[in-house]
Formats: sequence, structure tokens, C-alpha cells
Amino acid sequence: MPPQHNAGAEHMLVSMLRPLVERGHHVQVWLSRYGKVNEPYYYRGIKVVPLESRLDFPAAVRRADVLLSHLECVPSTSALARGYGKPMTVICHNTHRPTFRDMAAGGTALAVYNSRWMAAEAELFFAEYPKSVRPAAELIVRPPVFAADYAAKPGKAITLINCNAEKGGHVLEALARRMPEQQFLAVRGAYGEQILPDLPNVEVVEHVDGQDMREKVYGRTKVLLMPSSYESWGRAGVEALASGIPVVAQPTPGLCESLGEAGVFADRNDIDGTEAVLRKLLQPAEYRLASKRAKARSAELDPKAELAGWCDAIEGLAR
Repeated sequence: MPPQHNAGAEHMLVSMLRPLVERGHHVQVWLSRYGKVNEPYYYRGIKVVPLESRLDFPAAVRRADVLLSHLECVPSTSALARGYGKPMTVICHNTHRPTFRDMAAGGTALAVYNSRWMAAEAELFFAEYPKSVRPAAELIVRPPVFAADYAAKPGKAITLINCNAEKGGHVLEALARRMPEQQFLAVRGAYGEQILPDLPNVEVVEHVDGQDMREKVYGRTKVLLMPSSYESWGRAGVEALASGIPVVAQPTPGLCESLGEAGVFADRNDIDGTEAVLRKLLQPAEYRLASKRAKARSAELDPKAELAGWCDAIEGLAR
């Protein structure tokens, strides 16, 4: 498995691997890029093997019951899986063509999509290819968010998590200039060139680990901005819903599916419209209704049933 490209991918994988550990399975994550840690360690019961600490990944593949991969590691892991006759599972985080194309090399026992719209996009992709390249089985597991891990009393700020251009850093800056009386929170992301306004009403928060999001971000947030150019799901939005924090989002297919009735949608290119939506949302009566919808949607997204199905599927492959 590669190192995670973003917080959403990292959190999704950990949330999916933890239930396997809880069922008594031995789970290992082998990183594929150089990092600062050079010795194996355990994280929430998952053994993590840094790139430079061990050189015998193929031997680990030979001993494994099931292989799991995602992103750029799918081709190489698939090749090893075929060589050793091991069942291969691919986690799909986005609808970009390489995601489906790499999985279509043949031999994928299980494809896991993070949303219904991604599964529909995969169906369109595979319609053009022979059935022999399709995954043997498919499963939808929405990025698991346990509300109790993130629920906090909302704060006062309008917040953007990851301030690169694709996530809408310029939108935060424009809104902060138009609303000088309003506090904004700009959370530095782990990737992409960050747009961090130097304004008196904008506080810049350095990159926050997942386990600290409740205290350092959601406990200070009144409204979460998600003016992303692309989101296959939008985990941060679902985390915010756990606290009853309304989410003002770009209507991407992923965000529309994840936020559902709780979403407040505005075009990222329409700053006038987004400002108007925020000012209306911040009115006490309107905010109470939006917060109620947010908590209701959070309850609807309880991941227990989907995670049980995921564990059953992996155990079925192992047998």
C-alpha cells in the first residue's frame, strides 16, 4: 500500500482496517515512499512497515491471505498477487481513469467504491471492456466516520480544511475580505500550494492529525466550507456533520451524495452567491435548522453495517 495522498484516503483506510484487527486478523500496511520513520510500528493495532525498514515485501505477499492496495500501488501489487495466486482487493478513492484502468488489468477479486456515483462511473467504464477484466465482486463502503470520534460543541469560525486552489483557498480569501467582522479558520493541508490569507480575521492553523480534528478544528468551527473542484465523497464534511456543523459545499456528485439533505450548496465561482448563503445561514433561526439537518444526516451515515459487510467480504476471500 502507498502512503496516503490526503487525509480522506488515510482516514478511510484506517477506519476500514481497524474492524479487521478487532475481528482478530493480522493487518500489515507496507509504505511505498520514503518517510522520516525507519522502523516498523503499530498504529491502532495495525502494523505499519516503512519503506526503508524492510526489503522483503514479496515474501510478505507470499505469506498473506488477502492483498489490499490503492492509488499508484495497484499495478505492482496486482502483479505480485497474480504471481503468488493471492486474492486482490482494490480500494477506489476517485473516478479518475487510472483508478479503473489499473484495476482492469485482470485478477481483481474485489473492488471497493467509496460512493454510489463512483460505482456507477465504474459501470460505465467496464461497459467498454470484456467481462474478463471486471472485478469478480464489487462493494460500496462509504468512508467510515464514527460520529463520537468527532462530535464537539461548534465554535465561531468559518473554516476551510486544506487551503490549496483545488479545495478553494481563493474562495476563503475572497469571503474573508468581504466579511471582515467574521472569524475564519484556514487549516493548512498536507499537499498542494496553500493559499493562506494574511488578514486580521483569518487564523492559520498548521496541519492537524486526524485524532486532533475534534479539538483543534471542529470545536472551533461554526460553518465548514468545501468549495472543492472535485470530491469523490468528502469525508471532512461528514466529520463536521457529527457536531451539527452545516457544510457549504460545491455541488460535486460526491458532496451531493455524502451531505444529502444536510448540504448547503453554492458554486465556488459565485462568490456573491456564496457570501449571501453564508450570511443567511449565520442567522440564528436558519442555523438551528441547518444544524438539526446536519446531525440527522450524520446519524444516517452510521458505518457499522457497511463495515460488517466489508469484513465479511475480506474473510470470504481469505477462505
